[in-house]
Amino acid sequence: MQRSIVRRGLVIATSLSLLVTTAGCSDDGDSGGGGAPVPGVTDTEIVLGTHMPLTGPAAAGYSSIAPATKAYFDYVNANGGVHGRKLTYKIMDDGYNPANTQQVVRQLVLQDKVFAVVNGLGTPTHTGVLDFLKTNRVPDLFVASGSRSWDQPEKYPSTFGYNTDYTVEGKILANYIKTDLAGQKVCFLGQDDDFGRDSLAGVEKILGAGTVAAKQTYVTSNTNVAPQIGAFKAAGCQVVVLATVPGFTALSIGTAARLAFKPQWIVSNVGADYDTLAKSLGAAAPLLEGVVGSNYMPMDNDAANPWIQLFTKVNKEHNGDAPFDGNTVYGMSVGYLTVQALLAAGKDLTRESLLAAVEKGGFQGPGLAPLRFSKTDHSGYGGARLSKVTGGVQSYFGATYETDEADGPVKEYTVAPAAPPANGIPAAS
Repeated sequence: MQRSIVRRGLVIATSLSLLVTTAGCSDDGDSGGGGAPVPGVTDTEIVLGTHMPLTGPAAAGYSSIAPATKAYFDYVNANGGVHGRKLTYKIMDDGYNPANTQQVVRQLVLQDKVFAVVNGLGTPTHTGVLDFLKTNRVPDLFVASGSRSWDQPEKYPSTFGYNTDYTVEGKILANYIKTDLAGQKVCFLGQDDDFGRDSLAGVEKILGAGTVAAKQTYVTSNTNVAPQIGAFKAAGCQVVVLATVPGFTALSIGTAARLAFKPQWIVSNVGADYDTLAKSLGAAAPLLEGVVGSNYMPMDNDAANPWIQLFTKVNKEHNGDAPFDGNTVYGMSVGYLTVQALLAAGKDLTRESLLAAVEKGGFQGPGLAPLRFSKTDHSGYGGARLSKVTGGVQSYFGATYETDEADGPVKEYTVAPAAPPANGIPAAS
């Protein structure tokens, strides 16, 4: 069994070496007004772009996000588009490598003349293109990361987050530890960037500074996590919080099994999707039993949920009936919000009207937690619900919680998610 896990770990490690790229580029086009043409917008088309890890260490799971978003756009196109315009989504592979992200975003902005960048993925990758996108006045919507960097409306007025803030999520995970796992020795493994640091900050806001017994980091270029996991075992850790991308979640759990170390795993939504992890672990998937994670979207296996019914239909009709998991749900949810924003921006579409529409907020969709867009808040979703793997099935338990990234309390969020429109397409506001 251990040899099997070791071999599986090597496979995972190889696939992981590409896990870290998604950042941006710039746009030299005018944003409209005064009769000037709007980059990426014609009477019949709106051109959007993104950078995604289609290959590399973050490709496991994440490579399916952008195709799912495109599938939802194609569904909208088949039903008349946005104010009569069809959506074109240019997807560029950056391999989760920040240097590649710089190149592909520049191409999207300077050559392809995209109207906006939508859902560029990755904390280390997207951080490097913020200034370029700002300089070129390109709307930078719904970044696929929970870094607090996206919520800086004064410094980056055209950038908006999407994922639950990592500090907010860290507080919610720690609240569970404090109430349900009190007295157990807590340890932490995080990515060596804002993802890991912001998550740890949230955990310590609830548990208290100095209460995390052992803290370790990893870099995506090194797939050997045995030293970190070995340190946790030596420290007698009973609960391990993981701020990890999917490949490194699988590596950590597989390595722990090889070392005969079995703590309670508490995993960030970034790397907690069961289907993605089970695929990576293969025959070792039973190691995921009992893993606690978080999410803010409907569970992909909830066939009774109307959003899952809608996205399953879209997946069959416009995504080649690809494997349906949490990444698919995420990608289509981003597509739905993007269409909402474009419709709210009006028929006379400009970059300014799009940014104003997002800041106006009021959007409702499949998310379990509140969307917090306003002129002073560009953070995206503000809460999460916990899940647990039981009998090979990942399902929610308990309430949805919301909090802030400061010292506010973790409290229940009781507003029910909106139902999807009958035709699956948001109405123009």
